Amino acid sequence: MKTYIALYKSWNAFSNTKQIIKTTYSWSFSLQLHCLAMTRKKVKLAFISNDSTRKASYKKRKKTIIKKVRELTILCGIPACAIISDPFDSKTEVWPNLKEAKQVIERYQNSYMKDERKNVNQESFLLQQITKARDQLRKQRQDNHENELNIRMIWYLQNKTVPDDTTVSDLKDLDKLIAKKMKEIDDKMASLSLSN
Repeated sequence: MKTYIALYKSWNAFSNTKQIIKTTYSWSFSLQLHCLAMTRKKVKLAFISNDSTRKASYKKRKKTIIKKVRELTILCGIPACAIISDPFDSKTEVWPNLKEAKQVIERYQNSYMKDERKNVNQESFLLQQITKARDQLRKQRQDNHENELNIRMIWYLQNKTVPDDTTVSDLKDLDKLIAKKMKEIDDKMASLSLSN
């Protein structure tokens, strides 16, 4: 009888231990799933009105920016610097130090002077855009003039007459257009005869 009681107690202890292990495993697994399901909330990009929250965000993000610039210099082997003006204090933070930051800035300014085609300021960018727009306008005017001459040429052919108010320059342009069209027709006929 004593053996049965001891076995019964052992079995109960084993069952309880098994139940505790099962519960702990289940709780641990659900905690892991919960942690996996938790994602970082998307930050709304807007001014933070609360001073303490803004200051904390500034400190955290400043540290991250400096870390990223440091990683960039190490991984890519390039000189870089970060200059951050502290809105909560009068000092300006310079990474890695003021001397190296000045060297990076001077290097940038010297390269800017060497190749002004790639680095443009607003004035030169606008001048480039104006030149490009003028070229497009000139080309569009030529296309419009040619289309107008085509319409006139068709009208002249249909009516078999040239109006009295036609200028000499219009007749010269019409002559050039007719010569161009005749050449296109000759080329097309030559290519068709070669293909046959």
